[in-house]
Amino acid sequence: ARRLAVEEKTPVLLELMTYRVGDHTTSDDSKSYRSTDEVQEWKPRGPIPRFRAYLESVGAWNAEKQTELEAKAKADIVEAFKAGEAKKRPALREMFTDVYTEVPWNLEEQWQQTEKHVREYPSDYNLSRYRDLDGPVPAMDPALVKSAPRKVPPAPTGPTKRMTMVSAINSALHIAMAADPKTVVFGEDVGFGGVFRCSVGLRDEFGAERVMNTPLCEQAIAGFAVGLSVAGYKTIAEMQFADYIFPAFDQIVNEIAKYRYRNVGGGCGNITIRAPCSAVGHGSMYHSQSVESYFAHCPGLKIVMPRGPKQAKGLLLAAIRDPDPVMFFEPKVLYRHVFEDSNGDVPIGDYELPLGQADIVREGTDITLVGWGTQVSRLEAAADRAAADGISCEVIDLQTIIPWDVDAIEASVKKTGRLIVSHEAPSTNGFGAEIGIKIQERCFLHLQAPITRVCGFDTHFPYAWEEFYLPSVARV
Repeated sequence: ARRLAVEEKTPVLLELMTYRVGDHTTSDDSKSYRSTDEVQEWKPRGPIPRFRAYLESVGAWNAEKQTELEAKAKADIVEAFKAGEAKKRPALREMFTDVYTEVPWNLEEQWQQTEKHVREYPSDYNLSRYRDLDGPVPAMDPALVKSAPRKVPPAPTGPTKRMTMVSAINSALHIAMAADPKTVVFGEDVGFGGVFRCSVGLRDEFGAERVMNTPLCEQAIAGFAVGLSVAGYKTIAEMQFADYIFPAFDQIVNEIAKYRYRNVGGGCGNITIRAPCSAVGHGSMYHSQSVESYFAHCPGLKIVMPRGPKQAKGLLLAAIRDPDPVMFFEPKVLYRHVFEDSNGDVPIGDYELPLGQADIVREGTDITLVGWGTQVSRLEAAADRAAADGISCEVIDLQTIIPWDVDAIEASVKKTGRLIVSHEAPSTNGFGAEIGIKIQERCFLHLQAPITRVCGFDTHFPYAWEEFYLPSVARV
């Protein structure tokens, strides 16, 4: 193995099998499923006893040294425990930091509420064990609970070109890779241009070392992204399709999303995972799913879904350059849709659109309609139909599901008094439920009607009944 690694530069995976001689956990009693004789038989076969026996056979170790080492190790552990227990635990604030590079509005809000709550019920908590909790409430900045992005990139300028969403994404990838030599793209067939041709020309311009085809193994793609990110690269991983992202769920949720938090701010972060998603007209169960809510429940990830070419390019460039991991879901039915409005007029140069900022697509006074991705065009069409009946609809494109722009929706609902949230994903536990309860908390006295969701049904995505399943203009 060493010769292969050193001389032939070949990666080698060593799988070393051994036996667990102890209980699985402190609550496990392994005697219930294995005999003492079995354990005693395996004990001397373990790597540590065998290595100890080898050292003893060459005169490098003996029982006296073993006893001395064990005593010292035990003393070190006890001393470390005592030192740790003597220290106060970190300030409560630190529970909310390092989930993202900056503490977003929702975590800031939760921290501020928790600081006040524990002081109202001090007998329910061990406040003396934590730093700063036995004193007054720390200073709090009300501006930090505002949901608008704290840094807004300059508005795009310069000439525009009519593009499809595929062309806009391709343009963003070219710009990102040209601007940073440590930006890499990889995924299934991306070196050949990609399944939907989003990566056409990238390998020709930037080379095979930066534009890499991968096996059909989503978990490996996500794991590779972790390693490259830790090594200092900006990684753009492509999954085909969002429906097949679930083998990578463990890597995304338990590694990518948690890496910064468990590492106290360092390590993995500059990862963008692109995936085509949502209904396409003939995709059935395995090529039509909207999976954003699965990931919205996981702290540490940002989630974006654009509605058109202009938004796709600006949001993708912002996602690639964001220091936190971003799930970038692309409604594939829009890839080659011809946008006749301004959404199709895409600035040719480099620009970003801010993550975490909703876009008021149409102003209105009677009801607020909120959606993202493909659903925004349906909401606009519904607003047109409602206008014929004298109803003025305000249409909002959320754009970023995490972090979402609660203030923009709150302000709109306080003006209109009504809210409909609409998305293709099934209704139960969809992100519309999160929006609805939060707006109900903030706008209860302003609501003139119950908040309503118009979503996909709680079935698998049906091939034969797609037109009935989708939250259509008529249903809205």
